[in-house]
Amino acid sequence: MTALRSTRTTRRLAGAAAVALAALALTACQNGTGLKDGGAATASDSATAPPSPTGATSPAPGSPAPGSTKTGTGTGKGTGPGTGSGSGSGEAKGGSQDPAAAAGNRVLCNGSNTEVTVQPVARPLNHMLISVKNTGSKSCDLTYYPVLRFDEMQWAPAPRQETHPQAVVSLAPGQSGHAAAMLAAADGSGEGGTTGQKLTIAFQGRTPNSSGGASATPSLPAKGIYYDSSLTVTYWQQNIEDALGS
Repeated sequence: MTALRSTRTTRRLAGAAAVALAALALTACQNGTGLKDGGAATASDSATAPPSPTGATSPAPGSPAPGSTKTGTGTGKGTGPGTGSGSGSGEAKGGSQDPAAAAGNRVLCNGSNTEVTVQPVARPLNHMLISVKNTGSKSCDLTYYPVLRFDEMQWAPAPRQETHPQAVVSLAPGQSGHAAAMLAAADGSGEGGTTGQKLTIAFQGRTPNSSGGASATPSLPAKGIYYDSSLTVTYWQQNIEDALGS
């Protein structure tokens, strides 16, 4: 009996020791004090390592770094009209036209740089169309109205004020301007009717009644032009319709 009890006691002690050892091992794993041999590091471990904090790659030679601005200090100057000069800022300055130079490209229309023709028209009744074509190389201005003189006429026909244009008529080379003359009153109220065989047309300058240069003497029909004391003239117009009032 004594031997049997001793054997049982020994077995209990051994079991208790085993349980204690197992509990100790479990505790060590839970609190991180246990050691585990993970073996030597492998290539796959390096491949999965986190990237560097910057995450940036090296820029190509000559290109600016990310987030930076590339500036230049070069200068450039142009000598042609409208070219610019810069100092690296991208600013350009265009050439401007001199007002005096622009005025130099415009002259007065007169007998020296135009071709002047006259033609009686059926409508309106007793009217004559006066046309001026710019034959020069510069634009010319037709100012105010034509000053008409048949033969040795001692008076100047009055202009019709209702035909005053809003702007001076300017003719580019090759363009034509127009005016019209009412030769005689349709109701016969005019006096001193006569037939003119020669017509002189004078051009005005920049101010009223000043000389605009050479006069013109356009050809008249062989039978001449009949007119009376009611003879009037329109201001210069850009087109025939405005001149004839149609």
